[in-house]
Amino acid sequence: MKACVIIPTYNEARTIGSLVSAIRRDNLDVVVIDDGSSDNTVSLARDNGATVLKNPVNEGKGASLAKGFRYASDRGFEAVITMDGDGQHLPKDISSFIQLAGRSPAGIIIGNRMQKTGAMPWLRIITNTFMSWLISLVTKQGIPDSQCGFRLIRRELLERLNLMTTKYETETEILIRAAEMGFTIESVAINTVYGDEKSQINSFLDTARFIRFIIREIWIMPF
Repeated sequence: MKACVIIPTYNEARTIGSLVSAIRRDNLDVVVIDDGSSDNTVSLARDNGATVLKNPVNEGKGASLAKGFRYASDRGFEAVITMDGDGQHLPKDISSFIQLAGRSPAGIIIGNRMQKTGAMPWLRIITNTFMSWLISLVTKQGIPDSQCGFRLIRRELLERLNLMTTKYETETEILIRAAEMGFTIESVAINTVYGDEKSQINSFLDTARFIRFIIREIWIMPF
């Protein structure tokens, strides 16, 4: 499978160099989409072998993912693997996605951290459990960790996506749109990594956007 790794970033200089270097050692193409960073994220990503696409201003994680999807589709990649740039996703887990994709027709394979929650903050466990239940209800598929950004997405799905969101809720929109188009969503167990990294999510604004998006989707759901 010809796949590339897409990493949306915003001020991830502390981790991006080592992350890109580790992925490149497995001869995978890496595309970093920098969302207006003010640190040296861009130079570190390039120096370690990534192709870098830049947003001149901060547009949001969803906008960065969409830019990466277009790049990969235009260059004939069969799938993309999305990862966060803060070190919470381990390059060694990429092989689990590729192996499952080789025997499954799923349009999306999403990482599942909920089998190994020992290092996960208790509030994150509660939030992930509730949101995964809700997204599973909306998509009518079992998704144990809907909030995980570590995913493999096939080209067939990427080329049909018409995303309406640009922020953190985009990852949820991708799952909903995939289900609406009849694609199967599967999960694969990955490691849970939590350290002293600081989330880029704005607790108030991004939660409000997410709730508004989910309410709209539930409102138009056919029952």
